[in-house]
Amino acid sequence: MNSPQTHSNEALTNKTYISSHREKIRINNLHAFYGESHILHGIDMTVNQGELVTLLGRNGSGRSTTLKAIMNMVGERSGQIVINGHETIQMPAHKIAHLGLGFCPEERGIFSNLNVEENLMLPPNVRSDGVSLDEIYDMFPNLYERRTSQGTRLSGGEQQMLALARILRTGANILLLDEITEGLAPVIVQKLGEVLSQLKERGLTILLVEQNFRFAAPIADRHYVMEHGHIVEEVHANELATKTELLNTYLGV
Repeated sequence: MNSPQTHSNEALTNKTYISSHREKIRINNLHAFYGESHILHGIDMTVNQGELVTLLGRNGSGRSTTLKAIMNMVGERSGQIVINGHETIQMPAHKIAHLGLGFCPEERGIFSNLNVEENLMLPPNVRSDGVSLDEIYDMFPNLYERRTSQGTRLSGGEQQMLALARILRTGANILLLDEITEGLAPVIVQKLGEVLSQLKERGLTILLVEQNFRFAAPIADRHYVMEHGHIVEEVHANELATKTELLNTYLGV
């Protein structure tokens, strides 16, 4: 027989929260740990539908860990994370993905023994309204040209396009993107910026960890600045001109 406490925990896990219809991610007092290392110290943030929000900060500030904590890919986490109105702090990663989240890690995760199209078709759908293969090839003509090429034969930029396209095909409408421009040629960076702008116009929600502020600034609605596992500043797009010096200080520019 289950104790009252057990029923209480189950109710918390399955609870659906009433929130703003535009609010896709809400995080309150999020702490995250790897073993005994306490990485995130009480993060509070929101991301609304159709927004592109960046996490800025120096290396080691906790930006990538924030994305992994949202996906429950850290050792331990506590606090509150609400995705599409659902509390997910006790939810396993695969169930979180089925709420419409797609995570593109820094290492990309391309399967080298599969060709481009096989990589694209491999992940299961998390929603029924994913971007079609034809739309993906229109968005990324390079992938259409290389669709029969093995993953190991792709350039770094093509692998990044493939990693992003693979998430879009699954139907994910909240994208967690980790350093997608790192080490890429300027022409590829420009292409990725155009694609992210298109996805915003389609109503997708994007949380972007990015070192390249020149890339992020023109396309982002808001910026959260992180330092030592804390959010230390929130800057809206219309405040950039007046807060440039402050951002330079935090980012070490």
